[in-house]
Amino acid sequence: MEEVTATEARRAALAAQGFSRRRPADPGSAHVRRVVERLGVVQIDSVNVLCRSHYLPFFSRLGPYPVAAVDAAAHRRPRALVEYWAHEASYVSPATHRLLRWRMARADQDAWGSVRSVAVEQPRLLEEVVAHVAARGPRTARELEAALAPGAGRPGDHWGWNWSAVKRACEHLFFAGRLTSAGRTAQFERRYDLPERVLPPQVLAAPDPDPAEAVRELVRTAARATGVATEPTLRDYFRLRPEQSRRAVAELVEAGELVPVRVRGWASAQRRPAYRWHAAVAPRVAARALLTPFDPLVWHRERTEELLGARVRLEFYVPAHLRVHGYYVTPFLLGERVAARVDLKNDRAAPGGPVLRVLAAWAEPPAPPGRGARPAAPAPGEVAAALAAELADLAGWLGCVRTEVAGRGDLAVPLAAEVAARDVAG
Repeated sequence: MEEVTATEARRAALAAQGFSRRRPADPGSAHVRRVVERLGVVQIDSVNVLCRSHYLPFFSRLGPYPVAAVDAAAHRRPRALVEYWAHEASYVSPATHRLLRWRMARADQDAWGSVRSVAVEQPRLLEEVVAHVAARGPRTARELEAALAPGAGRPGDHWGWNWSAVKRACEHLFFAGRLTSAGRTAQFERRYDLPERVLPPQVLAAPDPDPAEAVRELVRTAARATGVATEPTLRDYFRLRPEQSRRAVAELVEAGELVPVRVRGWASAQRRPAYRWHAAVAPRVAARALLTPFDPLVWHRERTEELLGARVRLEFYVPAHLRVHGYYVTPFLLGERVAARVDLKNDRAAPGGPVLRVLAAWAEPPAPPGRGARPAAPAPGEVAAALAAELADLAGWLGCVRTEVAGRGDLAVPLAAEVAARDVAG
């Protein structure tokens, strides 16, 4: 079996994700499309403390770019982005949406319990929702509730998503592909519409692919986007079932598209092989990027620890007194390593205009033994200077009038000094 070093694997992964490329001078719609082609899927999330999460992977790779380019791709014809359950709720290309029709066909088995049950208990409601959308155009669940079940309200006996029957019907129809999304409102509500009014005609008219062929193409997409990865990582990219992923990986190995490798320094190398995409390259990487916690580079937690030597967790689901780094923590990629983490907030209501607030800033410590290899840490001053420059770009892109650094975290003081120096120089 071919053997590669942890450094080679890390460089291949960063290059596959687009971090080895120089940021364009004037990024636009074509660059946004190329990021989608490279990543294959961009996760959506409602957390908006900094900005909507799906905008950040493009910023991480392109620098300041027009957000309108993403909105146009997702909301206007001919759409280059369509929403579906790919990784989680995600944007994918229309061609990839077609590859997920086998998942749509399994809505009665694979959708969440409350979503499955509405199809059994209230099948007529599903048809009423489809008929109303067909007649009236894109509608949010709230608008459909007002039209089809006024005054019904929502159940109040559950701590989580208290979805009404109409909302559950919408979600079943969305999972099953009978409805899709025409975009999101400013409040992040999905606007349900008929697929024939959203999907490009050539995609809509294309026959359903064979499920095994579709899964193989999804794993192929994941392999191109990860460079070097274990089978669980390839599986997680589109949330496939183990038997689906293992079969597709074996077929791609047989075809020569995936090359089994052992990665020196990865703990998982003792348990399972990794797989190198046959066309993967491993150049030196000089990245400078803030990563949303939903960036595909850090989706799979075991992989993140082996690849970057960093343990990344979503702390906004953790009670405040138990958080280590903060609420909305973005890892800072510098060169080929996670060099820092910052807890960021876009304070849109600040007097005088929006302020980018750094609520905490932490230098990344050395990786614990057994957590994979990574380059030596740059000096704190170098990290603070590079991070201040990236925050300046981020603040400008978000329309913030200034950046303010709070005192929490071991990198906060040098970072505050660098931010202040940039303000004086500017």
